[in-house]
Amino acid sequence: GELLKALAAPLRIGIVTELAGGPRCVHELVDALGAPQPLVSQHLRVLRGAKVVRGARRGREIAYSLTDEHIAHIVADAVTHAREGSAP
Repeated sequence: GELLKALAAPLRIGIVTELAGGPRCVHELVDALGAPQPLVSQHLRVLRGAKVVRGARRGREIAYSLTDEHIAHIVADAVTHAREGSAP
């Protein structure tokens, strides 16, 4: 239940989708998602709390990555399913 709650926001889905391609710093996520930095950081905090992502220091920045690659597959399948359901 905790995983699904953590993935309940569209921006968090976007973050997980971006991290499926490999570790990203906050500024990279901000650029890719077009969301303000404080909002991205807030959603990363939720994802960290649910153990969906982890952070590793990379110089002066923190690179975030998925704790389990299966999460990326779950999200990709959910997004695909949702798109199929909305097709005419």
